[in-house]
Amino acid sequence: MDLHTVSAYRTAVAPDDLVLAPGERFLGGGTWLFSEPQDDITGLVDLSGMDWPAWEITPDGGLRVGATCTIAELARIPARPEWRAHPLFAQCTQALLASFKVWNSATVGGNICRSYAAAAIVSLCAALDGVAEIWAVDATRRFVPVADIPTGNGTNALAVGDLLRAVELPAAALAARTGFRKIALNSIGRSGAVLTGRVDPGGAAVFGITAATSRPTVLRYPALPTAGELRTDAAAVTTYYTDPLGVADWRRQVSTVLLEEIRQELAA
Repeated sequence: MDLHTVSAYRTAVAPDDLVLAPGERFLGGGTWLFSEPQDDITGLVDLSGMDWPAWEITPDGGLRVGATCTIAELARIPARPEWRAHPLFAQCTQALLASFKVWNSATVGGNICRSYAAAAIVSLCAALDGVAEIWAVDATRRFVPVADIPTGNGTNALAVGDLLRAVELPAAALAARTGFRKIALNSIGRSGAVLTGRVDPGGAAVFGITAATSRPTVLRYPALPTAGELRTDAAAVTTYYTDPLGVADWRRQVSTVLLEEIRQELAA
């Protein structure tokens, strides 16, 4: 898609270059940006010149993923013996309906900041308590749970000029046992519901509902809940939504069924 309103393009190579002029937007992979007209954009600031590492191991054994890391690079991060949750990387990235071209161009930061309900990286980060490092336009930095960034299907809490620098996945979540389920109305269609579950080494349990709800839903328990507890809590969620890929009641029903499958898997 030609962006006929864009008249300026520059590559950021230092933090000072990240201050947006009126009409400018950040460019990561551009897979959504170039997919449809963007009549309000007059300039692009390419982030590739910042040369951020795709990913790094943190001092405590967690994982820091750069905003410009591609989906393909994320999926190829090698497993470590202590990362029992590593299968979620492939499971969630494969829930993204995309060609190999998109996989090798789309970025972690772009997927989160676009904030679609079916954003695969949001599903992964919600499952593993991912925390986003946000660089604000006033040069301050803040840390926000990725699950709290989307406010609806395609909307989020970020201000114009805010930049997602990286996402950190804590070592404790990466060490957890996990489960995953996905369902779509079409076998090659966009996810209608993505469900995740994990049991941490200390016994606490976390279940995530994404794609079925307009924003991520995270259910937390001090220990693995009973079938009734989980079913009641999942059914009570108020953000199931309807679109051409599924009605809200269907999304609610399949989410409760698939979460119970995950619960039984984790209990085994």
